[in-house]
Amino acid sequence: MSETETRGSETVHCDHCLLEMKPESAVSADFDGETKYFCCHGCLGVYELIHRESLDTFYNSRCGWTPGPPEKAKVEPAAFRESVRTAGTTSSLDMMLSGIRCASCVWLVEKFLLKMDGVLSARVNYATHRMTIEWDESKIALRKILEGIRSIGYVPHPYHKIAFNEAMRHEKDDLLLRFGTAAFFSMQLMLFVAALYAGFFQGIEEEYRQTFQIISWVLATPVLFYSGYPFLKNAVRSMLNRALNMDVLIALGSFSAYAYSVVMIFRGGEVYFDTSAMIVTFILLGRFLEAGSRLKAGDTLTSLIAMQPKEARLVMEKGQTVMIPLDEINQGDTIEVLAGEKIPLDGSILEGGSEVDESMLTGESTPSFKSKGKEVFAGTISLNGRLSVRVSGTEDDTVLSKIIQTVEDAQSRKAPVQAVADRVAGYFVPVVVLFAVSAFLYWKLTTADTAVALMNAVSVLVVACPCALGLATPLAVLLGTSTAAKKGVVVKGGDIFETISGTNSVVLDKTGTITSGNPSVTDVVSMMKREELLRFAASLEKYSEHPSGKAIVQAYKGDVFDVTGFTVVPGKGVVGTVNGKSGLAGNRVFMLESDVFLSREAEDAFTMFTREGKTVVFIAIDGSLAGIIGLIDDIRDDAAALVDALKKNKVHVSMLTGDTLNVARYVAVQCGIEDIKAGLNPVEKAVEVQAIRSKGDTVMMVGDGINDAPALTEADTGVTLGHASDIALESAGVVIIKDNLNLIASLIDGSRRCFAIIRQNLFWAFSYNLIALPLAIGGYLHPIMSAFLMASSSLVVVANALRLRKF
Repeated sequence: MSETETRGSETVHCDHCLLEMKPESAVSADFDGETKYFCCHGCLGVYELIHRESLDTFYNSRCGWTPGPPEKAKVEPAAFRESVRTAGTTSSLDMMLSGIRCASCVWLVEKFLLKMDGVLSARVNYATHRMTIEWDESKIALRKILEGIRSIGYVPHPYHKIAFNEAMRHEKDDLLLRFGTAAFFSMQLMLFVAALYAGFFQGIEEEYRQTFQIISWVLATPVLFYSGYPFLKNAVRSMLNRALNMDVLIALGSFSAYAYSVVMIFRGGEVYFDTSAMIVTFILLGRFLEAGSRLKAGDTLTSLIAMQPKEARLVMEKGQTVMIPLDEINQGDTIEVLAGEKIPLDGSILEGGSEVDESMLTGESTPSFKSKGKEVFAGTISLNGRLSVRVSGTEDDTVLSKIIQTVEDAQSRKAPVQAVADRVAGYFVPVVVLFAVSAFLYWKLTTADTAVALMNAVSVLVVACPCALGLATPLAVLLGTSTAAKKGVVVKGGDIFETISGTNSVVLDKTGTITSGNPSVTDVVSMMKREELLRFAASLEKYSEHPSGKAIVQAYKGDVFDVTGFTVVPGKGVVGTVNGKSGLAGNRVFMLESDVFLSREAEDAFTMFTREGKTVVFIAIDGSLAGIIGLIDDIRDDAAALVDALKKNKVHVSMLTGDTLNVARYVAVQCGIEDIKAGLNPVEKAVEVQAIRSKGDTVMMVGDGINDAPALTEADTGVTLGHASDIALESAGVVIIKDNLNLIASLIDGSRRCFAIIRQNLFWAFSYNLIALPLAIGGYLHPIMSAFLMASSSLVVVANALRLRKF
């Protein structure tokens, strides 16, 4: 094959990519005696390969081909499709962005995307470089969004939970290579620069001076154009898109010093290659250390993800088993778990029994024995037995997956305080460029020395640091939420974390919060045979989710009747028909509202039980009182310690309960709570929370996430306890997974500490720029010192935030 340049006047199309072009700019080559034309050597190479492999049919059968040469970093929407979440015409997607350098980058990406018709929201986390975007499928296609991101200099990658940290490690490795190269050449460069400085003061022969300058030029070139290539590339793209970012400052500073020095070699002036090289070297060092810190910050989430198995042993129809990926397991399938293995998916045990280590979910170090009918959860470990488990959902439906998703969402939701930094970062770079130009003109006019004016302008460009502003909040929120999750506290967003820090009033539910939530029957006063009363009550309560109802069902060991017309009256009791008889089960108020007569004996029994701290359930059959059941719900061992810790932190503690005043008083005295409200239904609890908020307090409501849903929603922060069930995760901003009430006090302490650190970081970032910029404008900072200060500024913020790892 021969390769020639062709000349002509007509328009031709590239034989590979169909791009239209003028013949004089085409590359031509002969194939089997026929001349083919290509827009570039890349298309020629692809055509040669296809032709050599006898695959020319491709060119005859393709349709809908979009003209254009292949791109080196082309982004394929197909790679993202599996991660797209769709609800109606609205789609959302999480992705990773490479090329994010500073807070200005975050601003640029979000603003650019939001200007695209059909994009509903775009949120970039500077600390993790993860972006969440929502768009209207009827107005814009995913491909156009990805192309838009690519066009402004950032490369989108599919977001995979483990791949996220891999991408961060790759970025860190790349920074290390570039920094190592820059450091090596800069050290060699400084030897010759030192000689030039000595010659400047002591005198040096022109022959040696020019030789040293040329050597310095050679050594500085790879530093700027290899190590500093990412800065130059992103700066050019940023300027082409008329949206300046941090890389513009770095590129302008280092390149102007380099270009000025090259000119001075030929004009006999002084050179500043050391300035150009050291700016790049110091900033790469800062970014390398920063990348390592961000990687550490993501380790907690990675450890959660690592708990999730990748495969399950599926039981086939004939009983044989086969290991397959989790995404091929469906709800209702049966899987086998052997001793010592992690349980791969949530489900219920069909056969077998084993002690199961659930410490990663509950914090309980003692394994619990699980047998037929019991629920098991993904990520927990079967210690010593074989289990056959019926799967209750896919890998995305497990409790562990929802915890991971909640933590990830929390880390992408911005705290309100971050809005200040974002607004400043958006205007920062243009203002700094303006300052640099002003500084150059001022020093040029007052000193008539171009070198002095240029060095001062470069100092202004380099010393400015919006990175510290951008990192101040998201890195602290990332560390705070990750560390809290590791301790068993799932916080659903940085905004919630900020609200918690201001909490000065905590409202506690009684049942399931202060008490264990597992009451047991202690007394039965029956107007009929005791067993008949218990059977009727157990039948009526068998569909109830209330702890008292479950305790009654558990107390009766025999068979129960079917119940029809079962209805829950929130905060009062249940209604239903059992064995042809209408039944009521509930509290005293419920009975009185239902016109059930309560005898003096019944009232006396009620008073006696409640004074002993017992919950009383009245049973009525066909409108008449049939019996009274007393239940005791033990107060949790850590309840008093929680109340004491909150009081020491000057947090007001109150208790709201649907139980009677006597029971509420009994429990409150045991825990040290003075402010109680009893006999409240769920709506009345919400009204009480609203009343506390109306006084100006920031209220945290702690409940079980089901009966207390209205109050949890009404509070500034809703906190639920126990396993992270669907309802708990949806109704509250915080879920305490581990069985430890004291985590509530730790959560408030930790969030206050987190936002104290954020305020410190923002104060440092603003103060640094307010002090450093005037010094640079005034000519008090050399560009090398400016680069050192700029890198140090970011590292101060990172180091301060890393203190939250001990949250």
